[in-house]
Amino acid sequence: MKPLKLTHLLWLMPAFCPVVTLANTAVSQPAAVTQAASKKSAIAAFTKGMVQQQGYFDFYYDAKTDKVYLQVDKLEQPFIFQSSLPRGVGSNDIGLDRGQLGETRLVQFEQFGNKVMLKQLNTYYRANSANPAERQSINEAFASSVLAGLPVVASDGNKLLVDYTAFLHSDMHQISAKLEAQQQGNFSPDASRSGVYLKRSKAFPRNTELEAMVTYIGTKAGEFVKQVTPAPEAITVHLHHSLVALPEDGYQVRAFHPYSGFWKVEYMDYATAFDAPIVQRLLPRHRLQKKDPAAAISEAVEPIVYYLDPGVPEPVRTALKQGAGWWDQAYQKLGYKDAFQVKDLPADADPMDVRYNVIQWVHRATRGWSYGYGVTDPRSGEIIKGHVTLGSLRVRQDFLIATGLTAPYQPNGSTEAAKTMALARIRQLAAHEVGHTLGLIHNFAGSANGRSTVMDYPHPQVDLRNGKLALDQAYREGLGEWDLYAIAYGYGDHSDSARAALVQQARQQGLQFIADEDARPEGGVSAIGHLWDSGADPVAELNRLSQVRAAALKQFGLDNIATNRPLSALHEALVPIYALHRYQVEAVSKLVGGAHYEYELKGDYDQPKGFQWVEAKQQQAALAALLDTLTPQFLALPNELLALIPPKAYGDADGRESFQGRVGLAFDPLSAAEASANHTLSLLLHPQRLNRLSSQQQLDALLRTVLDQTILADSSNDATGLLQQRVSHVVFYQLMQNLLNAELAPEARATLRERMTDLGKQLQKRDDGTAQLLSCQWQQYLQHGTWQPVFVPKQLPPGAPI
Repeated sequence: MKPLKLTHLLWLMPAFCPVVTLANTAVSQPAAVTQAASKKSAIAAFTKGMVQQQGYFDFYYDAKTDKVYLQVDKLEQPFIFQSSLPRGVGSNDIGLDRGQLGETRLVQFEQFGNKVMLKQLNTYYRANSANPAERQSINEAFASSVLAGLPVVASDGNKLLVDYTAFLHSDMHQISAKLEAQQQGNFSPDASRSGVYLKRSKAFPRNTELEAMVTYIGTKAGEFVKQVTPAPEAITVHLHHSLVALPEDGYQVRAFHPYSGFWKVEYMDYATAFDAPIVQRLLPRHRLQKKDPAAAISEAVEPIVYYLDPGVPEPVRTALKQGAGWWDQAYQKLGYKDAFQVKDLPADADPMDVRYNVIQWVHRATRGWSYGYGVTDPRSGEIIKGHVTLGSLRVRQDFLIATGLTAPYQPNGSTEAAKTMALARIRQLAAHEVGHTLGLIHNFAGSANGRSTVMDYPHPQVDLRNGKLALDQAYREGLGEWDLYAIAYGYGDHSDSARAALVQQARQQGLQFIADEDARPEGGVSAIGHLWDSGADPVAELNRLSQVRAAALKQFGLDNIATNRPLSALHEALVPIYALHRYQVEAVSKLVGGAHYEYELKGDYDQPKGFQWVEAKQQQAALAALLDTLTPQFLALPNELLALIPPKAYGDADGRESFQGRVGLAFDPLSAAEASANHTLSLLLHPQRLNRLSSQQQLDALLRTVLDQTILADSSNDATGLLQQRVSHVVFYQLMQNLLNAELAPEARATLRERMTDLGKQLQKRDDGTAQLLSCQWQQYLQHGTWQPVFVPKQLPPGAPI
């Protein structure tokens, strides 16, 4: 569920047509006519015997040379160029998935002698003016980009035939750069191992689609490449080019509003008056109009229809269709009948066709993100095609969490509750990703706002009733209040004043909105914008979730894995339960040094709300709740459970979903506790948070409290004492990391150094091993001015995406 990428994907698919040339005809003609015709038949002569497809741009395929030739008959006429990846690498870590869309580009062909240049036009800098000279001045002021120089092989007047093959085999999708950036090796396309993929090369009247199988060869293949490629020195994928006509006239642009819940399409318009903003922003949205604008309820001129990948299995398929179909609720409230529909992809349809918005099912070696792409016109923001990519392993993660909570594998037990929860999440996920392709951005205030939107990242709500865990309210069914408002703002036939009234009504309803840039940073300042959290009161929810976690761990055992599974599988089943609190910890940490604010415009309120720090009392409650997650009582695992987890059975191995330990093959509960404590402390002691606390003159009090309850607290030599000692090492590590962090403000650094100096003096007075080791490290820092940690805390296994 990553952020929407405003890209284009427009594909078409006619039948093959043989070329008919003058040489094939039996009709005799006068010599003068024949001579004139021959002058116009250079393309026909060159392509004799080739397979032709006629469409937006005709193209020819030569089977003898495995080359594709494009007929260019529209010079200096802008159109859309879209690259994509129909067949991917299969690694979430690399991020090159099946169906991935590349950058959308506004381009045109231009002839330079015996070459045709494919030039990308600069759409960010514009002059929306009736004066052609003013428009030309902008074109001359800012650079364009030539994507390819295509050699002309034949011409008939204003029709040019170019060799497109090398460009089709080129690294237009930037695969080499992405592999290098991920340290997965040095790869480049090999033309000798690449070829035109004719089955998916097609042409329709408004777009032409070309595809190639391309092999990248290289050295120093990284671990992620090795995991998913049979021969890691050769990575074979499919690359696709879409050449698409611009949308027809009639689309009405809509201005962006920061409280609309939509993404933005931004550009600079140099034709605006100098006292008006030069930066213009538009909402991306599908074209939607009523057949009868005067009717209270009307069908759409062209409904928004999404088609489901036929490769999705049941019962997931039905859940996806149901969740995606929720959006029709929002359009019904705008007076539309069946304006949003979800259907099965017809057997004779190609998902690459421009007419099909698709929901695609993507397999990877590991679980990973799902995506909602919008295929948009970069000039206006009109969404032409929605393309949803859903990771097939996501449903298994929710099922794992559910079975870890409910222990369903007892005699005569049932996994139905776990399956129900997993499918509820799939419905929500489908609605979420389709929402992106409708133009909507994340709203990470939704979970703290009564689960008001599907555009948040939801954590499953687990209830503790009479000592038993219940999952029946894990995810909300249907759209939330924010979703209905956002669709009304973006798609309703409202005047500007009516939309302004919608904004005021939504605020009066108490609907809150926090977008990605405010919610994603671990050092974020927003008190309500969090990922994967729950509840209006983060502290109360953390305390409640801690009780749920304790109950789940108390009952955790053999009933959490199926019969005939190795006992060592309990390790991976335990991970999401032991770390059940991880995201709520992040939400609570943002109350410390956090603030309340919204995306407020001048005039929204009689008295501006502005920016207010979280009250001191609430910050103190948040700190206390966070420190509770560092206690031995919170971090300890039952001895009965530890006795059930042996090293991995032969054939299995620890992986990314396992705790990383320090004791060899055996399960290491101390390192699991260390990872959990490090998660809390890295959030609480984030340098940006410390800087804000310093400005509030609260930093010294926080540091004293943390040290008093961790390093300076008395510890015993039993198992509880070992946990406390390990937490002390994590605290010291995080404090030293901050002391040397360039982001830490000088005032905060001075306060932290004062606390560390005092800590060093107190440690020298103690004779226990932990105190002596930490004291030694502090003294070395004082002597040399540098610090080389002898202990680096373990990390929790990946949590997101749930």
